[in-house]
Amino acid sequence: MALRFLGKDPDSPQGGSPSLWDDGDSYVIQGWRVTDTAILSELLGSAGQEQIPANETLIRFPKRLMHMFPELSSGR
Repeated sequence: MALRFLGKDPDSPQGGSPSLWDDGDSYVIQGWRVTDTAILSELLGSAGQEQIPANETLIRFPKRLMHMFPELSSGR
């Protein structure tokens, strides 16, 4: 797998996240895990799901960083 780092949020404390990588087939996103049970229930309900598969999680990724996705930027 050839990972390519696309960027991180310059406003994040200690520069830790959110961050974005391209692995060739998909994106890898580091963000803030959604843990509030009411929000999780609402998100899952809106998608017709009752639970999150054990190998998945829901994260938050700020809209202000959408320009990092090559399809939405200059095509780099």
